[in-house]
Amino acid sequence: MSQIPPSAASLRGAVDLSSLVNRPAPGAQAAGAAASGVASGPAGEPGAGVSVPSLLLDGTDATFSQILELSNAVPVVVELWASWSDGSRILAPLMQKLILEYGGQFVLVRVETDTNPQLAAAFQAQTVPTVAAIIGGRPVSLFEGAQPEQSIREVLEQVAQLGVQNGVTGVAVPADGRGLPGAGPDGDGEAAEPVEEPLPPHHAEAFDAISRGDYKGAIAEYEKAIAQSPRDALAMAGLAQVKLLDRLDGQSLDEIRSAGAANPTDMDAQLLVADLDVSGGHVDDAFDRILTLFAKADQATKDVLRARLLELFEVVGTDDARVTAARRRLTMLLY
Repeated sequence: MSQIPPSAASLRGAVDLSSLVNRPAPGAQAAGAAASGVASGPAGEPGAGVSVPSLLLDGTDATFSQILELSNAVPVVVELWASWSDGSRILAPLMQKLILEYGGQFVLVRVETDTNPQLAAAFQAQTVPTVAAIIGGRPVSLFEGAQPEQSIREVLEQVAQLGVQNGVTGVAVPADGRGLPGAGPDGDGEAAEPVEEPLPPHHAEAFDAISRGDYKGAIAEYEKAIAQSPRDALAMAGLAQVKLLDRLDGQSLDEIRSAGAANPTDMDAQLLVADLDVSGGHVDDAFDRILTLFAKADQATKDVLRARLLELFEVVGTDDARVTAARRRLTMLLY
């Protein structure tokens, strides 16, 4: 179930990256590419190997022009994240796992939004995590927030199709060996060393459960963390994220949309459409759907709608401007 199915048409004008493309003086382009470790040059023959240091790269405001060049040869998936975002922590291992599984069909570029404001603005990242693709130097929006593994896989399949349609069919060959057939996570069969600080026990158990696709197990771990520390904001955000994943898991986009259209007064059907909208980045649509129902609902239904709305506020981020506007509207409806 892809949340925002990309199309060839969506490559045009989805995001304006022109400000990131600085035309260097002669010789500077090669020097910049060498400094970032990203190969530059034309795509070449279909399936041609393109040397990269890794299938998992970090992108910055200063080096992103080389990433744009790479997208002429290999589809680039961009993951905008933040260290304070539990959704980013949930999504990151799934993205890395899938990119490595595709064995060079894509390169993943992770961009920390707090330290790269120009890129965050260029990609119009209203929340984190946000995921986009770049094909032939042109971007396409994919989804916001953490997603079930199968949903991400289906989105990547569509990105691959876009690559073929636009003649971007190179295969990235990583110098570190990760993602090559028969290689382990580090290319030599050994597991990668952890790069982040250890998480609290229940958070760590929740992430392990998510990586197995056990969303109910992750929910239980986050609930334990909150029971131990009721002010654990990361656990509350993580719980909201994984509940959303659990509700959408195994559902298809068409089924959810069709059920919502056929049952406009069915609260459960409408709430699932709102979940889908949030997962796909249509945040305002999701909030409007719930608040419109809220205005006409009886008290028992209002309690359910309000609880779901507050959960989705956590998913999007409580300091997001769209959450602030929806919270203001909710307050007016309450009083």
